[in-house]
Amino acid sequence: MSGGKLPEGWVNTTIGDISVKCSQRVPDENEQFIYVDIGSINRELKVIENPQYLIGKDAPSRARKEIKAHDIIVSLTRPNLNAVALVSEKYDEQIASTGFEVIRPTLVESRYIFALVRSRHFIDSISGLVQGALYPAAKSSDVQSYEFPLPPPAEQKIITEKLDTLLAQVDSTKARLEQIPQILKHFRQATLTMAIKGDLTKNWRVENNIINAWTNQKASDLCIKVQSGSTPTGNPFEQNGKIPFLKVYNIVNQKIDFDYKPQFITDEVHRSKSKRSIAFPDDILMNIVGPPLGKIAILTDQYPEWNLNQAITLFRVDKEKLSSKFLYYVLCEGKLVRDVMHDTKGIVGQINISLTQCREAIIPCPSRLEQHEIVRRVEQLFAYADTIEKQVNNALTRVNSLTQSILAKAFRGELTAQWRAENPDLISGENSAAALLEKIKAERAASGGKKASRKKA
Repeated sequence: MSGGKLPEGWVNTTIGDISVKCSQRVPDENEQFIYVDIGSINRELKVIENPQYLIGKDAPSRARKEIKAHDIIVSLTRPNLNAVALVSEKYDEQIASTGFEVIRPTLVESRYIFALVRSRHFIDSISGLVQGALYPAAKSSDVQSYEFPLPPPAEQKIITEKLDTLLAQVDSTKARLEQIPQILKHFRQATLTMAIKGDLTKNWRVENNIINAWTNQKASDLCIKVQSGSTPTGNPFEQNGKIPFLKVYNIVNQKIDFDYKPQFITDEVHRSKSKRSIAFPDDILMNIVGPPLGKIAILTDQYPEWNLNQAITLFRVDKEKLSSKFLYYVLCEGKLVRDVMHDTKGIVGQINISLTQCREAIIPCPSRLEQHEIVRRVEQLFAYADTIEKQVNNALTRVNSLTQSILAKAFRGELTAQWRAENPDLISGENSAAALLEKIKAERAASGGKKASRKKA
């Protein structure tokens, strides 16, 4: 980590200079232990989660690295994913995969190093991005040789305390923001339910002296066509075909997405073998093979004519009775699917709605005037929800970058600038980072080159 003048009392050093090499061993055959592998790391929370409880004879060959409380483990596999964790007391003297580099700081605050290995510069450095490449795996030496700014011992503690507070606030804000899309999903569903029950326009009917004349009618009575598609025999698809052929995967988020795996059939097939399922803009489509069921779309004018496979049914409304958009929202609400679920058939793992069920499905039907008002209100409320969702996504993007911004400030000394000014005696002389490095060197020399035990700052 480089760039800029170091704060007073700080020095540049490497991870290898402030940590001791950790030992490896083969577990005894009957030894019971907790095994931490790469998959045990929650990359979002940076904690050990769901490790394996093993006995030695069942241990994989990679179960070799001893870990202790306050160690920092860094995954060397796909380091760009930043699978790192601070070892808690629960996993003291357990065993981790050789796919980790284990950092055991000496006289240095473990939480400071844990924050360091979460920084963007560290991630990019051991991933090779600093050199302009992306490595599938890092080496132990990549971690050990990583250079970073080391503050005095007292300042390390202040920095980690500030980081704990600030990053907890970021996590709390992020958690609240991440709940909003689900709230908006419920809001949209509630809007549709109110719409098809007439509750959304209850006051509108009173204000306009309109009698509640809703009726329940079969889809076949409100549509001039309710028809499922089919897949023509042989090889009907042509790259240069003119007619777009829809499959269920082309219905995404209740809209047509024909950019994904588009397929075309010839005009000849369209008007012969697949004549019954010719579809036009404004037709409503619903998948009848699931799970999941309830995928709905209204055809756009991207193409003048479409066709569809057997897993989709089209509804073409009688415009004197029914608005296409109103029927679209009725189907999106999901009552039709819920009503027929107990009678659906299909092979194991598959649910089918029959064409007969589609034709006999009961559709709530107000006047054309009220249908228009319902569509207007639903679209207005959905637009409001979409605006909020966009703002939330933008806020989440900013919050997600906030963690790295805070970490960068910490390692530039910006979080503790005032503290240093108020405590000059705690960052100079024997309390400086340079003096700390000398103590670490002296301890190593006194150990005669043997592994040193960890001592907390």
